[in-house]
Amino acid sequence: MANSEDNLFKNVIAHSKEYGFIFPSSEIYDGLSAVYDYGQNGAELKNNIKEYWWKFMTMMHDNIVGIDAAIFMHPTTWKASGHVDAFNDPMIDNKDSKKRYRADQLIEGVIEKLEEKIEKEVEKAAKRFENFDRAMFVSTNARVVEYQKKIDDINNRLKEAMATNNMEAMKQLVVDLEIADPISGTKNWTDVRQFNLMFSTEMGSVADDANKIYLRPETAQGIFVNFLNVQKTGRMKIPFGIAQIGKAFRNEIVARQFIFRMREFEQMEMQFFVKPGEEMKWYEYWKEKRLKWHQALGLGNGNYRYHDHLNLAHYANAACDIQFNFPMGFRELEGIHSRTDFDLKSHEKFSGKKLQYFDPEENQNYIPYVVETSVGLDRMFLSVLSSSYKEEKLEDGSERVVLRIPAALAPNKVAILPLMKKDGLPEKAMEIMNSLKFDVRCFYEEKDAIGKRYRRQDAIGTPYCVTVDHQTLEDNTVTIRDRDTMKQERVKASELNAKLSAACSINNLLKQI
Repeated sequence: MANSEDNLFKNVIAHSKEYGFIFPSSEIYDGLSAVYDYGQNGAELKNNIKEYWWKFMTMMHDNIVGIDAAIFMHPTTWKASGHVDAFNDPMIDNKDSKKRYRADQLIEGVIEKLEEKIEKEVEKAAKRFENFDRAMFVSTNARVVEYQKKIDDINNRLKEAMATNNMEAMKQLVVDLEIADPISGTKNWTDVRQFNLMFSTEMGSVADDANKIYLRPETAQGIFVNFLNVQKTGRMKIPFGIAQIGKAFRNEIVARQFIFRMREFEQMEMQFFVKPGEEMKWYEYWKEKRLKWHQALGLGNGNYRYHDHLNLAHYANAACDIQFNFPMGFRELEGIHSRTDFDLKSHEKFSGKKLQYFDPEENQNYIPYVVETSVGLDRMFLSVLSSSYKEEKLEDGSERVVLRIPAALAPNKVAILPLMKKDGLPEKAMEIMNSLKFDVRCFYEEKDAIGKRYRRQDAIGTPYCVTVDHQTLEDNTVTIRDRDTMKQERVKASELNAKLSAACSINNLLKQI
């Protein structure tokens, strides 16, 4: 991470605490590593993101319904899903820095650097040649061909090591690539070891293996085990989807980068059940739909890109990420996966229950294939927060920090500010607030000069401020200030509701998709 990006990230983290978005968990006891609490403004922003996703899935698609499955599940669930035997990360330690890393991510970091070198060569060539043919250049330029050859070789070796669970081969790849620890700068590595990421606990009064259960590492399995319940009670026809928002838990050894990677996190997942053979059509459909959903927020289309998986999970026949340009670079924001029929078939085997769909058009039973969309709510939160954070120098020479959060997601839509704490202005301000608060979330404040109050609202991302002054008492007009432009206009108090509701509506945001 470059110094400027590093400083930006530190500023975002500090700002999120100072203004009530995110606090370190159990901070009075010195905190708990990689666990965070959402403050008063963070909880509102988080809920608004949930609403934006939930409405898109369940209201904009008449063949998708939502459920809320329990966190605790029968332990055989995780045997069937493969998590008990295969939910591991390959860990490696540097003996000098005493830091632990995921070996596959260290190797993927080398691949990313080679890909960046290719892009630099392409950019230089594109500037030199007017009729530039990227495909021709990439396939014929000796330097680019050599870079790509290295990438393919590394990918093939990594894929083989992961598929065969060969940790010695993984270690040898780290050695051959001469990967150095970013902290100590040395290559003094331990062997690679597999580490299971599931948290376990006991259910019941006796702590023994018979009562061992797990905190779910993903929300998807709660959907799969309820496939028939939802299909039959909802009279759903293929293709249809089941959506869920819920907590998941992973004992991440390498948990870092603020809320990007945590041990307790929240997922927004949708499993879309389709006829076998049609999964790739729907895979492409959901890739396009999910990208448009993200881009509708206006955080910058250039901040998103697709990244196809080269090393597929054992259950998938296609997978890609929608990556976002976080302060630490492009990282996974959402995954779209074609999971085949692995999950339902496996649960059918382990449970002994038939998990098939009768297709009246085909007049036959079959196990549906599944296309999954899975976005991390906390990562979504971070994408909004980090891209909205701006440090601005104004024309008068002053400075301000503003969160340009999309109005539909902002914790508060409007701040009601009486100019003074006397002459009936607070009473009038409260009257206006009471007329608005059933439709938009309002914030009331009367302390400090009006300029300071504007700056505080800018810092928490409030799109509009309404100032109540003495003229309001005469003609029932108020001054409304726009957060982004800082322009002010005089409007009738009776017009505020319609104006604010339209500007801050999640429904209007959804219409753009």
